Amino acid sequence: MKTLQIAHSPDADDIFMYYAIKFGWINSDIRFENKALDIQTLNDEALKGIYDISAISFALYPLIRNDYALLRTAVSFGDGYGPKLIKKRGSRLKKNFKVALSGANTTNALLFKAAYPNAKIVYKNFLDIEKAVLEDETDAGVLIHESILNYDDTLEVEREIWDIWEELSKGGLPLPLGGMALRRSMPLKRACECEDILIKAVKVAVNCKKQLSSMLLDRGLVRVDDKTLDKYLNLYANDKSICMDDKQLEAVDMLFKIGYDSGFYDEKIETKEFLIPKEYMKDRFS
Repeated sequence: MKTLQIAHSPDADDIFMYYAIKFGWINSDIRFENKALDIQTLNDEALKGIYDISAISFALYPLIRNDYALLRTAVSFGDGYGPKLIKKRGSRLKKNFKVALSGANTTNALLFKAAYPNAKIVYKNFLDIEKAVLEDETDAGVLIHESILNYDDTLEVEREIWDIWEELSKGGLPLPLGGMALRRSMPLKRACECEDILIKAVKVAVNCKKQLSSMLLDRGLVRVDDKTLDKYLNLYANDKSICMDDKQLEAVDMLFKIGYDSGFYDEKIETKEFLIPKEYMKDRFS
């Protein structure tokens, strides 16, 4: 049985979408060996081509497009919500305020930099961002993952990253946050099989949400309580995570355009050109 390395973040939505495989709910002749890492470490490792399959920030993808294909599944989008720029309650941010971000290649960093070009940025593990603001190490920070739901009441939201996205994208599209990428050197038949397995896993997870959530909580695999987990999964691991639709693909294209127009990428790319060709399996075995 072939073993492939799959990397994902330790936040609740990634764990939720992967663990249908880990718990043996998906039949497959492929064995997956998983690794949980924070999102910027995942992005850094993808730049080095470390893992066969990896969760990434959508904003990273144009930088790894020659080495990885973009998968259609295990995606997280915001729709009216997303990361939050927070500060001390009642404070005022100067033009060149110091801010903590979760990584240079994250989607929230791309949008933040486009909106606040004069800010002084430091990068931290996403779990340490709230503390950096509370202890006055930084003036502000962008919270991601479960942190957006529960943070100290001495903090307040300066701006929603969603609002920046709405302004830059001209509205009407969901916010692309996290996606999955697969190494291009993998044989195409195996790549198609991997994507199908992951689609099935996310679909099973979403359809069996209550049972899977209970198992994750009982085993201490998530950092939140049951109510927070349910709320968080409703936001980021839902039926829209199973397989990207045309509107989501349009949103990813828009993110890449914003990045190109802002000088972050050397080329503007269209998402559909970098997906695994689903027609391959049908044509080969028809």
